[in-house]
Formats: sequence, structure tokens, C-alpha cells
Amino acid sequence: MSETELKRMASKVVRALKADYPDAECALHFETPVQLLVATILSAQCTDERVNLVTADLFAKYPTAADMAAVSQKEMESIVQSTGFFRNKAKNIRACCADLVEYYDGQVPQDLDALVQLAGVGRKTANVVLGTAFGIPTGVVVDTHVTRISRRLGLTQNTDAVKIERDLMQILPKKEWIAYSHRIIHHGRQICKARKPRCDACHMKRFCPQVGL
Repeated sequence: MSETELKRMASKVVRALKADYPDAECALHFETPVQLLVATILSAQCTDERVNLVTADLFAKYPTAADMAAVSQKEMESIVQSTGFFRNKAKNIRACCADLVEYYDGQVPQDLDALVQLAGVGRKTANVVLGTAFGIPTGVVVDTHVTRISRRLGLTQNTDAVKIERDLMQILPKKEWIAYSHRIIHHGRQICKARKPRCDACHMKRFCPQVGL
């Protein structure tokens, strides 16, 4: 498809998602930007449901960046162990929070370049935090749901997350970057599942090219 056709398709997708999931929000539980940042670090290779179980305990005991920076490596590992890769995640959380305390008065900087300098924070995590906590559209969060469904819809042919994000940023209105990811994730969990997509129940069936199905 040409870029014009892709933008037309993206517009249809945005309208359908907005109608089906008007109030879609981030599935991670948090009360502050710091907590969202930590939850997002923990979400790598882990389900949101598991992360929410772990952070309920973590944030109750250690709600601030200063609190988490002061936790021992052993204690942090024991709390986050069930999220997988727990030694590295514990190390990154402690280092990230220590830097927040030292350089940003314990707050999360509202700047992409500053965020990706923090331990355990890549572009995807930075996009999640800036978009969800601050409403700043710095990019499109690309997870497994966004990858799978954007490809099925024909919005991208790429498999690399960075390239998929670039493609989506070119065809989606900037004001939709944040909500697109939240809504696609909800759609992926409820309708457009990986193994058995419920195409008959999908409101995008009439225009979805169902690439790969």
C-alpha cells in the first residue's frame, strides 16, 4: 500500500478501536510516575497480571524512588523474583531509583533522552512512562500485541520493534500514538489473539486484510 492508503487504513483502525475501547488505559497498576517506571521495567518478558501482583507488595513497602534505592539487592530480588530475570531487574530498579534521587529529586524526568540514560530503561519503557504518566506522545509503544495486530492489519511489514514504531508514527496522527497502543493491547487480549483470533467478533473484519491468517 502507498503511504496515503496506509494512512487511510490507519484512520479506519483508529476509529474502530476508539469505538470499541474508548476508555482503554495502561494495564499496569501505579500511583506515581516512579511506580509506573518501575512496573514497566518489571514487565519485560512478564505478564502485566504478574507484575501487578508483585508491585502491590513492592509499592506498599517502598512507595518512592528513595525507598526503592535504599532496598538491598537481596531484598529486591526476593520481591521481584517471580517476574523473571529478577537479578538484573532488581539491579536496574535500584540503580534507576538511585539516579532519580541523585539527579532528579526522586522524580521522573519528562524527557525521552534523559529517561533512556537510566538503568533498565529503553525507548519502549520511556514511551510508556511519558505517554501514560504525563500524556506526552514521544512515540508508539510496540509490544507483542501491537506487533502482531499491526502486521495483520497491514500497517507494517516489519518484525523489528524499532522499525514497526517508525512505520506507525508515519501513518498515525500524533494525538493517537498513546491511545493506539493501549487499545490494541486490549483488542489483542479480547479479540485478535495470537493463536485463535476471533475474527467473526471483530468490528474491523470488513476491512482487515488478515495478513498471515
